[in-house]
Amino acid sequence: MSKLVRFMKDESGATAIEYGLIAAATGLVLVAVMPAVESALDATFTTISGAM
Repeated sequence: MSKLVRFMKDESGATAIEYGLIAAATGLVLVAVMPAVESALDATFTTISGAM
């Protein structure tokens, strides 16, 4: 029984899981935002290229 209690109180892997969730959320946000950034950059470089 004491092993079960120790296991339930052990939080040693929680930080790694939290960092993994943060990295996954960041990746999802980047996947969602990159098409808009790509089109904006494409328009900017097209404008610069035309001005040259």
